[in-house]
Amino acid sequence: MSMDEGYGPTWDSDDEYDNFIRKMNPPRIEIDNDSCNDATIVRVDSANEYGILLEVIQVLIDLNLVISKAYITSDGGWVMDVFNITDKEGQKLKDKATIARIEDYICKSLGADSRYIPSRRRSVDVAASSDHNVIELTGTDRPGLLSEVSAVLASLKCNVVSAEIWTHNTRAAAVMRVTDEGTGSAVTDADRLERIRDRLSYLLRGGNLSRGTAMAVSTGTCSTHTERRLHQMMLDDGDHEQLHRHPPNQSQRPNVTVSNWNDKDYSVVTIRCKDRPKLLFDTVCTLTDLHYVVFHANIDAKDNQAYQEFYVRHVNGSPMHTEADRLRVIQCLEAAIERRVSEGVKLELCTNDKVGLLSEVTRIFRENSLTVTRAEVSTRGRMAVNTFYVRDSTGGTVDQKTIDSIRQAIGQNIQVKGQPEPSEPQKKESPTWFLFANLFRPRSLYSFGMFMR
Repeated sequence: MSMDEGYGPTWDSDDEYDNFIRKMNPPRIEIDNDSCNDATIVRVDSANEYGILLEVIQVLIDLNLVISKAYITSDGGWVMDVFNITDKEGQKLKDKATIARIEDYICKSLGADSRYIPSRRRSVDVAASSDHNVIELTGTDRPGLLSEVSAVLASLKCNVVSAEIWTHNTRAAAVMRVTDEGTGSAVTDADRLERIRDRLSYLLRGGNLSRGTAMAVSTGTCSTHTERRLHQMMLDDGDHEQLHRHPPNQSQRPNVTVSNWNDKDYSVVTIRCKDRPKLLFDTVCTLTDLHYVVFHANIDAKDNQAYQEFYVRHVNGSPMHTEADRLRVIQCLEAAIERRVSEGVKLELCTNDKVGLLSEVTRIFRENSLTVTRAEVSTRGRMAVNTFYVRDSTGGTVDQKTIDSIRQAIGQNIQVKGQPEPSEPQKKESPTWFLFANLFRPRSLYSFGMFMR
């Protein structure tokens, strides 16, 4: 089968056929730490399946690795990917344990015994595991709602053990994992789940009945990657359709173009934008969720600028024929790039975890008129580790007086490193403050469609 004939039966085959192909053609992983002076080279050869490129990139970013260059090509039923990777400091890998994990995780992720089933992973809605429930929120963003949501959960004896929140173009999405505060396991009592549903649905509905709310509870296991799920949620919520509110520095806007290479029936997607961690994951994730297959790609990041070129077709084998198709891809990719561009001051917090910490801290942030543009919360053992990007309620920079007020409310043992950056029309980066104390994280969301797993 030639490259231009597509994947053949792979897209529409059943699970048994997919497993047979993977067993007959196990992935081959080669890690080269000698050929390049400033990067470790990872080569992946594997049977080609829809979404497999995203799977490999997901493994690399989950290991906190940075992809500086990549070359992607597929020929019929086989894919060959080459990645130049470094650690977060831009150095080639020296840790043998990390190098071993790369090969092990990619093989497990792509192998015949993996749980990688593209059709299912694209359509995950709600689920629950034995040790936690997952609450998904999407809707209109506004300051303070997460404080109210966390207060409701605390009053219902639920503890938030991790969460990730994104906002973009007046929209917001969150994935929160909660447990019963007494047992530390998932809430299973049907009456109690109904109370959670009723209280949160009432709270989230607010005054915007036209948006409605939705909440569902089921059992099972959800394997969708959290960040991919957030992309899916915001894509489904239509954040790309909103009026873009770009930062004053228009030169930082992503430049996305789409053209057709008619001789080969490809659509060529080109992206030029400021480089940042996980950029390639965000763009490939969006192309995959828009049901486009990457046949070839050239990725390069240099001098803080990223260049990405993809040769794609729709899963039905055709390029983009209409202007509407091209415009939708451009808008969705722009939104995917901007979702993770964090406006505001970066706060990093690490403290002893306790029940109700989220409710306590989000209340303090709300009382000090802070709104959060992005947040990531996790629990590691007995420690709560949190990252927020915050602005004041008007969208401006947080001033020192507000930080002093927060320190007084939470405790003087907070350490603050760095000073608030003065408001300027164009600013390159927000400062980072490190807060170590009784802090968790805030969030501002609104009128959410809600799903609980």
